[in-house]
Amino acid sequence: MLERYTRPEMGKIWSLENKYAAWLKVEIAATNAWASLGEVPEADAEKIAKNASFTVERVAELEEITHHDVVAFTRTVSESLGDEKKWVHFGLTSTDVVDTAQGYILKQADEIIRQDLAALKKTIAEKAIKYKNTVEMGRTHGVQAEPTTFGLKLARWYAEINRNIERFEHAAKGVESGKISGAVGTFANVPPAVETSVMKQLGLTQQPITSQILPRDLHAEYIATIALIATSIENWATEIRGLQRSEIHEVEEHFRAGQKGSSAMPHKRNPIGSENLCGMARVLRGEIVTAYEDVTLWHERDISHSSAERVILPDATIGIDYMLNRFNRILTNLDVFPETMLKNMDRTYGLIYSQRVLLKLIDEAGLSREKAYDMVQKLTAKSWNEQTSFRKLVEDSEIMNYLSESDIDDAFDYHYHLRHVDDIFKKLGLE
Repeated sequence: MLERYTRPEMGKIWSLENKYAAWLKVEIAATNAWASLGEVPEADAEKIAKNASFTVERVAELEEITHHDVVAFTRTVSESLGDEKKWVHFGLTSTDVVDTAQGYILKQADEIIRQDLAALKKTIAEKAIKYKNTVEMGRTHGVQAEPTTFGLKLARWYAEINRNIERFEHAAKGVESGKISGAVGTFANVPPAVETSVMKQLGLTQQPITSQILPRDLHAEYIATIALIATSIENWATEIRGLQRSEIHEVEEHFRAGQKGSSAMPHKRNPIGSENLCGMARVLRGEIVTAYEDVTLWHERDISHSSAERVILPDATIGIDYMLNRFNRILTNLDVFPETMLKNMDRTYGLIYSQRVLLKLIDEAGLSREKAYDMVQKLTAKSWNEQTSFRKLVEDSEIMNYLSESDIDDAFDYHYHLRHVDDIFKKLGLE
């Protein structure tokens, strides 16, 4: 991932230094496991745990010779040890180390993502409650429909992020796994007890069966889940972009002093943060294809998935970390214009109350739906075409033969549409 989109903490997790540190943790944990079984002298295991070390530079030097990163790593570690070095990598295959360390690294990345999700959830909840009763127009097909509130819009986001958190926890559990089962998953040269011990030491889960590697459908689900979270952010960012259009202008990304919106047009205030996130979501969705194709491997394993994962796993976790944090900042500082929301309700001449008039004619006056619909639709067309008040047309029409003035007042009161807002918030636990 580009440095531009890499936050320091997440970037550090995917550094070579941290990768090799994770490999070393696996090697030490395996030696400890062997020692607990009496296969490796306790003193040797203690020396390995205390003295084993590496440098990224030395691993690179040896990889130029071996053309095998794990061999280069184990030789580097061995150089820091005495005779006890013979127990390093004992009974293991390369992927026992690589896959288990990758699960450990993903667990580190997941902790950051969990914090990001929790922080954004908190912001969404606070904003939803703040704007719970801030009336605005609901729009379907891009056209004004019926009144809602800005808080209800945010409450939908709150429900969505809760679903994403549940999905993420499930997917993360799958990849926070490891395996120490040997070259084809048969435990031929390492007993299952070693795997159990290593996973316990590292806080990872065990899969019931593996080949030379962990099953890659786990990683495909993980990438797909991250992409879905990114898509949710894109959904919310698109809403902000739509509401910031000059013709609507109900919200606006905060524009800092000294900020510039255009090199040519001084007046411009563009939703660049939200636009950026929409682009990032496209990148993360694109990684789903690669993750899915990594599931299909030859027999007990080939290496075709490896090069792809070196790209998509860092990019997906770094990318979603960036997106969650940037959207949190956008929402935290979002400028909201309740007066404009109210003003925009009048842009369609009161036509947003057409269904209320229709239902009054059916319920209060007892008209058939067909007759009532035709009466109302005729007036809505006239209001659109002549750009005149729908209520005035209603009051000057035959509808008044069926409805009273108080009926009309009630039909044109937007508060009617909001009477269940409290109930919706209670169902979400937003109180």
